[in-house]
Amino acid sequence: MQKFIQLLITFIAINAIAQEQDPLKFKSYNYVTKVFTEAGKKYQVRAYEGIIYVSKPVEEKYHKMNIYIPEEYFKGGTINGFSESNAPIFFPNSVGGYMPAEPIKLEKTKNNKNQKNIVTFALSKGFIVASAGARGRTTPTGKAPAVIVDLKAAIRYLKYNDDQMPGDADKIISNGTSAGGAVSLLLGVSGRNWEYEDYLKEVGAAKASDGIYAVSAYCPITLLDIANNAYEWQFNKERNYKKISIEMLDYNVKRKLIEGKLSDEEQKISDELKQKFINNVNISVGIKKENEWLKLDEQGNGNFKEMIIKELIQSAKKAQKNGTNMSKYTFLTIKNNEIVDFDWDKYINYLGRAKTPPAFDALDLSSGENQLFGDPTTDKKHFTNYSYQNSTQKGELAPKKIVNLMAPLRFLNYPSEKAKYFRIRHGSKDADTSLAISFIVAETLKQYDLIVDYAIPWDIPHSGDYDLEELFDWAMDVVSKTPSKSEAREIRVITD
Repeated sequence: MQKFIQLLITFIAINAIAQEQDPLKFKSYNYVTKVFTEAGKKYQVRAYEGIIYVSKPVEEKYHKMNIYIPEEYFKGGTINGFSESNAPIFFPNSVGGYMPAEPIKLEKTKNNKNQKNIVTFALSKGFIVASAGARGRTTPTGKAPAVIVDLKAAIRYLKYNDDQMPGDADKIISNGTSAGGAVSLLLGVSGRNWEYEDYLKEVGAAKASDGIYAVSAYCPITLLDIANNAYEWQFNKERNYKKISIEMLDYNVKRKLIEGKLSDEEQKISDELKQKFINNVNISVGIKKENEWLKLDEQGNGNFKEMIIKELIQSAKKAQKNGTNMSKYTFLTIKNNEIVDFDWDKYINYLGRAKTPPAFDALDLSSGENQLFGDPTTDKKHFTNYSYQNSTQKGELAPKKIVNLMAPLRFLNYPSEKAKYFRIRHGSKDADTSLAISFIVAETLKQYDLIVDYAIPWDIPHSGDYDLEELFDWAMDVVSKTPSKSEAREIRVITD
């Protein structure tokens, strides 16, 4: 008996040492206590910052994650009905322009000092917050699909350590804006997909699922295979432009406003891409709504366009109901204080063109997306056949395999773990990508029996995190739809 006890003690000791040496094991003692105030109330959290979430980090600056856990959960307390065992995990990223992104911190930065802090807001609602950094296009190792690989690896870390830390890793909700919205969508549709496995092994991701529960995506810069075409369908008649030129100077972003008018050659490109989008909608997109296939005629009109206008009118009516004076919007027809019509061409003129054609796969390889699809030896590449065939720089074409790994809707037809709930927001004042893109994403997800909350918030430009009350009302609602991990165990015990 004494020998058995000695062996047991030895086994426990060896196991403890092995766990301590496991670089992917969550170190529950490695934290600092921080205090923040939200809506006049003080909260205390344990801040686990700078966690390396892969065993073979390539760029350690970005292979880090910050995890914030309310102190209440270590004392048997609850927040909004959540406890240590069932608190959902909010997973916001700071990816923008497919640039490298560091994990979001608890403290406000100079960039969000006039905006509510999404981290503290989520914590005050009882969510655990985990924000991961990710590599980006400006470094050789950050080309596609590095950004989505890194975020998947971070999700795997959370799943791998689900029993070691408070919270329910089966209830992870991702959040992102612009390119960050695009990768948030990708997380939601491509869980456990085998095509990422080799990339995940390269960085030493944990052996666990990378599927998530729900997705929040603001103005996603996605569907890059048709994004050029969709942009010109929407802005074809608008020749004047005001675009932002972004230049990297020693890892500092320099922005410059450039105003101009499309040349005749650029207008010809716009015309050609517009026709390509009409073909995309009529042949390959395949959206059925209200028992009708959505189509466009040769001029780019049709029920596809009418459905987007319908969404815009709903948004305008909501803004009016909330007290916005709608009389200043000359593209609206208002009778007896009721919005009865919407002039699309006047709306586009009001919105303004922000990009020249092609908007995303630039013929001179000058776009951020061109750099995204480069590789360690060729910094920038084309990713659409049109731009490759008309390249002014004799640019290379990125491998189809790589382009596919950044295309969310294709995963709907492939075996993968998919989120059930999606919230997509695309502001009506957003000229950075076509409204058609988010509309196609939302309607396609619905056709696969996924639950989508889609809206075009009135007069909101290309931005995110502007409606945190509504966002977390939605988040609280969707996490209540399915039993938590601990509740599911109780149900099984009762059933048994």
